[in-house]
Amino acid sequence: METDARYGIIGAFTLAVIGAAFLFVFWMHTTGGLGEQSVYQIRFAGSVSGLRPGSSVLFNGIRVGEVLDLSLVPEDSSRVQATVSVNRGTPIHTDTQIAVETQGLMGSPSILLSGGTGPLAVGQAGRPPLLDADPNATETLTRSAGSALKKLDLILAENAEPLNNAIVKFGTFAEALARNSERLDNIAAGLERMVGSSAKKPPVVYDLTAPASFDPPVKAPAGKVTVAEPTALVVFDTQKVLVSPQAGERTPLEEGQWSDSIPKMLQAKVIQSFENAGQIDSVSRPSDLGSAEVQLSLDIRNFQVSQPDKTALVEFAARLLDSDGKIKAARLFKQTAPVAGADSASAARALDAAFGKAATELVRWTSEAE
Repeated sequence: METDARYGIIGAFTLAVIGAAFLFVFWMHTTGGLGEQSVYQIRFAGSVSGLRPGSSVLFNGIRVGEVLDLSLVPEDSSRVQATVSVNRGTPIHTDTQIAVETQGLMGSPSILLSGGTGPLAVGQAGRPPLLDADPNATETLTRSAGSALKKLDLILAENAEPLNNAIVKFGTFAEALARNSERLDNIAAGLERMVGSSAKKPPVVYDLTAPASFDPPVKAPAGKVTVAEPTALVVFDTQKVLVSPQAGERTPLEEGQWSDSIPKMLQAKVIQSFENAGQIDSVSRPSDLGSAEVQLSLDIRNFQVSQPDKTALVEFAARLLDSDGKIKAARLFKQTAPVAGADSASAARALDAAFGKAATELVRWTSEAE
């Protein structure tokens, strides 16, 4: 039954696609641009530079068709004959005015049709109706361009001396700026100091150091371990170096920051710690290919400097989860290190030392618990 239903769905989808294609072709042949067309031939007495098959044909500004073909008149090679296709019902008369103009500044030329009160243009002997364009029809664009260039040339000629003086003065001004560039820099620096808006220096970036040696060596775990990105309170999901003036308070130091947010940085350095312990084939991120037998989940509890006792504190809970999500083992890791000074560099070095001790314990515990 399931197979029959699946075939039924496929058949219905196929019929829907065929029906949609039929409707599309029907639309194209009616209102979509492939409906009934009338063909006309238009003869021009001069060059139609830029006009080509596919160019638009407009009637009173409305697109009614396109140019199908361009050719020289056999009996008079100085004239050009354009075969155009327009929507049937377009009122083209024998005295309809014809021009060639460019639409917009950079547009391609189009044939413009307008007006007409005489008889409708009708072909004879099975040939398309023939329309003769005004001899000036193709000169509109050339005259406009030539007129614009003449006006521009006249303006330049009339203002040659003022323009030359302006260029000379601009060069003199540029030379003066170059000679006094140092003074201008000093003035700008003085203004910045006066208004107190001097640019801040970019913060110093600190990074953690993964333990590089393990003595005695750490045995490889029985299965592959995936280190998930640690969870943490929002206050620890930051790149700032945090200090605690007193219990329950945390303040970021402005002079420096970590290379990444604390959770992502810990994940990367914990993985590197396992790799430094010779377990590069046994540890990975969740995004890496392959399935892991055990997941190492970390929850950051503290990653800050306590100002009252000048101590860096790194604390996180670790859990080993099997493939079913059950906890195989769990432990809380907590390490401290003394802080030598009150600056951000001293705080970062102390936190790095505390993390190194905690990461060493975590690698050994994971290998033994696994």
